[in-house]
Amino acid sequence: MKDYSVIKNLLRTEKGVRQLVENKYFFSVRKDANKVQIKKAVEDLYKVKVDSVNTQVVPGKTKRVRYQIGKTPEWKRAVVTLKDGHKIDLV
Repeated sequence: MKDYSVIKNLLRTEKGVRQLVENKYFFSVRKDANKVQIKKAVEDLYKVKVDSVNTQVVPGKTKRVRYQIGKTPEWKRAVVTLKDGHKIDLV
């Protein structure tokens, strides 16, 4: 059984679009996922070969609504670099 629940979604941000030239794709992933799990999930889901995976935990931001102060949850981002000749169709 294949576990695709590691990947939440493909991020389409300005920084991510600029990195497409270098064959890098940004994903929002589960916080407990490691690089090996992320690599396997991307390869199985998109049928591509992954060269490397870099991860980063993005800290939550402090937000205020009237007199209430709260914080958005922190989340994990993965930057996946694909091997030459492989790409993910974004359409």
